[in-house]
Amino acid sequence: MIFQEYALVERLTVMENVLSGRLGYVGFWQSWLRKFPQGDVDEAFRLLARVGLDHMADKRADELSGGQRQRVGICRALIQNPDLLLVDEPTASLDPKTSRQIMRLIKELCAERKLSAIINIHDVMLAQMFAERIVGLQLGEIVYDGPPTDLTPEVLTKIYGEEDWSATIRKVDEDAEEMEGTSNVISLESRQPHRDRMAGLT
Repeated sequence: MIFQEYALVERLTVMENVLSGRLGYVGFWQSWLRKFPQGDVDEAFRLLARVGLDHMADKRADELSGGQRQRVGICRALIQNPDLLLVDEPTASLDPKTSRQIMRLIKELCAERKLSAIINIHDVMLAQMFAERIVGLQLGEIVYDGPPTDLTPEVLTKIYGEEDWSATIRKVDEDAEEMEGTSNVISLESRQPHRDRMAGLT
């Protein structure tokens, strides 16, 4: 799971925080002494390199920015080799630019690993830009389940209540056009059930 507030142990290093994802897979004394199998250490380094933090492996978590902390949290989740990735408000504490980078990174990593993710998020624009399927809840009831392209102002009103949503929809369309042609961004239109990225709006 990837947490909203990172859930890192701040006095531990980046590497130790990533390897904490393997605590449930090693024996008591190994976990107590922080003696992890070499394969786990190698995988931790590989994941940190993938998210651009391999040079910070020995830094304490409390020395990192919000975006860097969230990347560590992503590595800690992935080192557990999950079948399903649960993500809770991954951008709530981040600035707009970093929020896009984190959502893009999650999307790319899921595609690379053929991994499905369920993302709880309240940012409509980010959900439309990066999710392949959106489920909207209102008072615990599903009021929308479909692609981001069909998320109309009427649907958003059902989820959140009366508001002028036209500017939100238009902004997403403009941002999507800007992102076209970027080589490291996966097409937002392709929906692949075996690794569906689902964003839940509540």
